Amino acid sequence: MSPHAGTAVGTEASPQVGTVAGTVVSGETAPGFEVVREAFAANLASGAEVGAAVSVYLRGRKVVDLWGGLAVPETGRPWERDTLQVVYSTTKAVTAACALLLAQRGELDLDAPVARYWPEFAANGKERVPVRWLLTHQAGLPTLDHPVTPAEVIAWNPVVDALAAQRPFWEPGTEHGYHAHTYGWLVGEVVRRVSGRSLGTFLAEEIARPLGLDLWIGLPEQEHHRVSRIVTDPGGFDPSAIDLATVPEPMRDMMAAYADPASLTVRAMMVVQPLLDHNDPREQAAELPATNGICTARALAAFYAALVGEVNGHRILTRATLAAATAEQVAGLDRILRVPVRIGTGFGLPTPDAYWYSPTAFGFGGLGGSLGFADPSTGLAFGYVMNRIRDGVPDMRAARLFQAVKEAMRAHA
Repeated sequence: MSPHAGTAVGTEASPQVGTVAGTVVSGETAPGFEVVREAFAANLASGAEVGAAVSVYLRGRKVVDLWGGLAVPETGRPWERDTLQVVYSTTKAVTAACALLLAQRGELDLDAPVARYWPEFAANGKERVPVRWLLTHQAGLPTLDHPVTPAEVIAWNPVVDALAAQRPFWEPGTEHGYHAHTYGWLVGEVVRRVSGRSLGTFLAEEIARPLGLDLWIGLPEQEHHRVSRIVTDPGGFDPSAIDLATVPEPMRDMMAAYADPASLTVRAMMVVQPLLDHNDPREQAAELPATNGICTARALAAFYAALVGEVNGHRILTRATLAAATAEQVAGLDRILRVPVRIGTGFGLPTPDAYWYSPTAFGFGGLGGSLGFADPSTGLAFGYVMNRIRDGVPDMRAARLFQAVKEAMRAHA
């Protein structure tokens, strides 16, 4: 069988191994999508990757499923078909889908006050904040007056109690600012109050299990051995070392915010002290619905494919629910990130300069470069995961893969 063997709708071909320019790439591509294998192999061969995987669905059919490199470089353990990866903020779209599914069923009103479902949240002037503003980063709660510890995060209740008591940092609804960590606890607690289940349990029972997805928020102990080890480049990016006078004007405001430890930007990113370690099995087992989703690229792509259509007879959201969720709610300069963004109801919408831009595309990326997105107009669903966190350098790994996908799609048109 060719190393580029295709897969039919709803079937799984056995993994094939191919070597491109001395780089071993495992998996399969449908006929015409071999160019994605070449781009993936080039990423590996260049040294940009340690280990990674990419998967693509087109109108419910899996057309790309590739993996390669090392899952654990310290031991030489290779990346395998079932290797799992922490995907950081790519998790946020999965968390949003849980809330949207409850809304679709009529159990959650997105325009009702959060306090209807979570009475304690009404404290400090938040009694009228609607659920929707949690999903659109408009609630004014990107951080807390006092950081929380990893132990408090793992315990859950100390963090949500602190958020319920917290006074907003701006008048809710008047601005939008990325709730990098707090998004997960805010939306997750609403899901818990409405469904009676933790968000991770709801995800497992209502979305992952019916679709057969290797996708978790709160990883079971028996799956820990499959998780790839995150590798962060040494040194990293230090904005405090930048001479702002040398920074181009369009970027100066953003760099100043990241360089100031007292800024709301830094406080939003540092709300947990000491910093979380997503290589820690205890934190992988906890539910951090903004940042510690764990999945394969195949599961990530299939998740998005099941948002825009059926996968093996299952669809997560109706067309009407998805259309409403992907309609732009807010746009413009983000109070925290200090760059222009577009936001739907829980889903990120690409700005026109994004390499995956389409007027109908939606998705979410994560720290280090992981990305999941879909485009209802083409039926495309894309999932990319990797274990190397590259900081402070232009990261084109996913962009090269998506460019190859577009090339293949043009050839099929």
